[in-house]
Amino acid sequence: MISVVIPMYNAELVILNALESVKKQTFPTERFEIIIVNDGSTDKSREVVENYIQENSILNISLINQENGGVSKARNAGLKLAKGHYIALLDADDEWYPTKIERQMSFLESKKFEIDFLSCRRKNHDILYPYKVGENNLANISFGNLMFRNETQPSTVIFKRKVLDNSGYFDDNQRYAEDLNYWLKVSEHNQMSILNEELVLAGAGKRTFGVSGLSANLEEMEKGFQKNLKEVLSAKRINFIEYVGYYLFYKLKYLVRISRNQFLKLQGK
Repeated sequence: MISVVIPMYNAELVILNALESVKKQTFPTERFEIIIVNDGSTDKSREVVENYIQENSILNISLINQENGGVSKARNAGLKLAKGHYIALLDADDEWYPTKIERQMSFLESKKFEIDFLSCRRKNHDILYPYKVGENNLANISFGNLMFRNETQPSTVIFKRKVLDNSGYFDDNQRYAEDLNYWLKVSEHNQMSILNEELVLAGAGKRTFGVSGLSANLEEMEKGFQKNLKEVLSAKRINFIEYVGYYLFYKLKYLVRISRNQFLKLQGK
């Protein structure tokens, strides 16, 4: 079984698209359990989902309601209830293409590959340096690659239960760059890859920084990156000289993103 974990906050206008994208998977829907965690929404998200559950009784959907605690706490609430041998993440404002899970499971269930964690491309996004697409149209995700660039958006991810067992959960208190924080932990004990196929529509196809979702807050995202950097230093996965280098590198990336964001806004993008 595949447990699909969906954190939801004020998503009344988009959550049905996310759920329909699960329903329309070419992979057998009877092998899904869908866990939606309503993170204290103040709009009609809860009512929209409750109506959808009543109208789609053939689907195995659970709705969990909790006080607002942030996306990490919401994901963790779902992960702790998940019963599946595989875990798939889906944000409430994203959509899977119909063949998404079927394509990824063909790799995860194959004896030919030793993959524990598999991502894919999202619309309008290429796999960039230092990631390199190789044999079988896969790119390796390593600790070093993640420290340079995070190419893995949560809704693209599916992983084996062993990842929860050896890496734990998201940081409950981290709201920004929380996905990278978790991927870095996962990279220590698991084989991670990206499938070079476009299988997800994220944020209605908007650009990743400065526009939609949590990543729109560039200042808080930068604080999240710096928190992650301090943690890998404390865990002795990098030394102090590397820490200084990464610190300066992240600061430079932040300045570039600020400038690029302003430029694109002036162009109406």
